[in-house]
Amino acid sequence: MSGFRIEHDSMGELQVPAEALYGAQTQRAIDNFPISGLRLPREFIRALGLIKAAAAEANLALGYLKKGQAAAIRKAALAVAHGEHDGQFPIDVFQTGSGTSTNMNANEVIAHLAAHAGAKVHPNDHVNYGQSSNDVIPTAIHVSATLMAHEQLLPTLKHLKKTIEQRARQLKNVAKTGRTHLMDAMPVTFGQELSGWAAQIGSAIARIEDALKRMRRLPQGGTAVGTGINADPKFGAAVARELKKLTGVRFEAMENPFEGMAAQDDAVELSGALKALAVALMKISNDLRWMNSGPLAGLGEIELPALQPGSSIMPGKVNPVIPEAAAMVAAQVIGNDAAIAIAGQSGNFQLNVMLPLIAYNLLESLGILASVSRLLADKAIAGFNVNRARVNQALAMNPILVTALNPVIGYEKGAATAKQAYKQHRPIMDVALETTGLSKAELAKLLDPLALTKGGIHGEG
Repeated sequence: MSGFRIEHDSMGELQVPAEALYGAQTQRAIDNFPISGLRLPREFIRALGLIKAAAAEANLALGYLKKGQAAAIRKAALAVAHGEHDGQFPIDVFQTGSGTSTNMNANEVIAHLAAHAGAKVHPNDHVNYGQSSNDVIPTAIHVSATLMAHEQLLPTLKHLKKTIEQRARQLKNVAKTGRTHLMDAMPVTFGQELSGWAAQIGSAIARIEDALKRMRRLPQGGTAVGTGINADPKFGAAVARELKKLTGVRFEAMENPFEGMAAQDDAVELSGALKALAVALMKISNDLRWMNSGPLAGLGEIELPALQPGSSIMPGKVNPVIPEAAAMVAAQVIGNDAAIAIAGQSGNFQLNVMLPLIAYNLLESLGILASVSRLLADKAIAGFNVNRARVNQALAMNPILVTALNPVIGYEKGAATAKQAYKQHRPIMDVALETTGLSKAELAKLLDPLALTKGGIHGEG
């Protein structure tokens, strides 16, 4: 058949598309796993290319590859890392749990590219020298997730935090009704409310950065079972050094590769930090949705930027689409974390056997969190307007302000005053004039919403 060529591996011969850069083992995986159509992400293929390039340099320095071989492998591997051959990585995510098929896919593509350049390179004997799928794939999880976090997620989160802090400063003197249990409570400023969001994002950044300290440790060099069989004892550290040169990230060899191959606790930890971030984004998004609700029958405290029509049947309706998208991303990340936790438990003796699933879900979480955090900053938080008239009206009618009078009139009289204000739908100031014996000037001072946002005890003496 003219559209195919014959390739062989240790199991025999089979047909491979004539123009494919991969070989027999990749084709067997294509045939064996027609499951989801999902592919390992671009960032994972990038990491594989970087690892193979670093391994070639390490093996050259250690004397296991000839200069021409190493140069050809490095060039081909970096082309893979740069995304020039992504179409040559067709294997389904749901494959052998070690990711052996994907490791061999990389080995075959790189070997074919090197051979086209005139070098005599074998996918197992040269591209994969001193390596096993069992240490390459866990290393690729660590490298790809670390790079995505450093290059995409953390810069975006810092931008989100800065955006929230800027809005908090702008609104630091704008008081509003606080809410606990979704019910009216003592006043806060918009600045204070947003400062809580900024602190949540700051804590999320700290958690992720802490988890990355362990993600930078690589099990490369453990080979088949963690003992380092068929690899130079210096190989793992040499690969980590080369990866540092290629990426600028301080990767290092894991002290105990058995940990990094048999378990995926570091990836589970990072995913947990991403879940905590997702929970924070869900909270912030839902606060925005509540504050924006209405505009007439809801809270109507703010107006989010109008981005698109909100209904196919109700003209003029505008919805909080960015916070809704962020909430859906949060739900997806929480689900991904559950899958990663189950996969992390699937380390049997010397190898975890759900590595591709961990890779796919972890990288998806990193990517969608980075994307939606920027949208939340730029298309929701940066541009919302405060409906000050609505906010001030709600403050004036809020009977809970009577809490500030407790030190002067006592809790029971305060409760009676609040109940009367609720029942009669009157401003608390008007009712307090009748029930407390305090002057209008005294009440104005004691019930000043902005003053009440500063905490402390009001009205003593």
